[in-house]
Amino acid sequence: MKERISRSVLLSIIAVGVMTFSGVIVETSMNITFPTLISEFHIGLNVVQWITTIYLLVLSGVIPLSKFLKENFKTTHLFIFSGLMFLIGLLIDAFAPSFTFLIIGRLVQGIGTGISLPLMFNLILDNVPLSRLGFMMGFGSLITAAASAVGPTFGGIIVHTLGWRYIFIFLIPVLILAMILGMVTIPKLSQPELKPSRFDFASFAFIVFTFAGLIIGISNISTNQLLNVNVWLPLLIGIIALISFMSRQNKLANPILNVSILKNHSYSRFLLAFFINQLIILGLAFVVPNYVQIINHSDSSVAGLILLPGAVLGAIISPLSGILLDKVGAKKPILSGSGLILISLIALTMNSAHVSDLFFIITYTLIMIGIGLSYGNIMTKALSYLQNERKADGNAILTTVQQFAGAIGTVIVATIITKVNLVNIHQPVVGFAVAIFFLAVITAIQFIVILFNKD
Repeated sequence: MKERISRSVLLSIIAVGVMTFSGVIVETSMNITFPTLISEFHIGLNVVQWITTIYLLVLSGVIPLSKFLKENFKTTHLFIFSGLMFLIGLLIDAFAPSFTFLIIGRLVQGIGTGISLPLMFNLILDNVPLSRLGFMMGFGSLITAAASAVGPTFGGIIVHTLGWRYIFIFLIPVLILAMILGMVTIPKLSQPELKPSRFDFASFAFIVFTFAGLIIGISNISTNQLLNVNVWLPLLIGIIALISFMSRQNKLANPILNVSILKNHSYSRFLLAFFINQLIILGLAFVVPNYVQIINHSDSSVAGLILLPGAVLGAIISPLSGILLDKVGAKKPILSGSGLILISLIALTMNSAHVSDLFFIITYTLIMIGIGLSYGNIMTKALSYLQNERKADGNAILTTVQQFAGAIGTVIVATIITKVNLVNIHQPVVGFAVAIFFLAVITAIQFIVILFNKD
């Protein structure tokens, strides 16, 4: 008989989950606001993109610190600080008098979400019985996956009807309720034993330079040649900083992040699979709405709503797939999900010259069901290869990779479409076809990696 999950644990996870959901949905919905913000603040596309870039940079800098924060601060204090940062950021953005204030608000929100995202999974790992772990990891994963998929629809509807400021205004009461719920329930949980340690500022600097360099360099590929200094210099800085960070962690007695777990080949394979899943989610969230508007000439509201059935079904499937993991293990639901994604992307590739809105609804829904079957289970399975004292490190790396994939997923797909269409100016559909084919190829890699992994 399965052990029960206590009410306090469940409500605590919901409280942190709502905060995380809000953070991710703001991240993905803000892309819809770019044309409006360009017009209102009289700025260019290269400037407005910093709304997303600064947020992702802060996330990428804060998430790797989650193990250090867990060992040095009480869970309750981390939750309250995270909520306050997010709430302050929402208020700044909701009433921002200039674009500079909008950027400051996004930076503050990034701190809040960067703490809450790994905190949610640490709560699950520390408080949920092993027999129910698959279900609750699936529940946690659906929060981030659903928010990524629903964000563009939410943003499109709000911007079209009320204005971009209401994206932030609507989330303020939601966040306040989540904070009240968490402050009541989280103190009732058993708190992990604190292990105070000295903060290594050099490691943190390497983290910042790694993700700043990689994200800015990859983002610049879409508007520059590959050998342009704006591309290769940030990439070089990012790579050198990453190598320096990993070297330093291996030398420290108490590293910020124990990167030696990457030597565990099974964990690393599932980390790659997790990275690919996030690329697919963000890549399709860009491809589908833009194809529907540019090629099919449908309006923006239709483009956003096409994603909705898949987002809802994927969200429903995710915790159910966790139940499958608890009963039959991880490999079957993961391979089923990855296979369904691959078949759907092959079908899209074969029909990419003309994909009707209805066909997009069907295939995107099947893909999101596949994501629901695989996403949380990949994360759970990856962590199962690590000892308990290393799971906080494993969780930090997974959530960091998740955000990095989110940061570059849209950029990679947009760059493919842009570069291909420069050669096929009169056939814009060709760029979309190549982008869909790229997503199919990396899904095939994911399927093979999981299929041939031996426990």
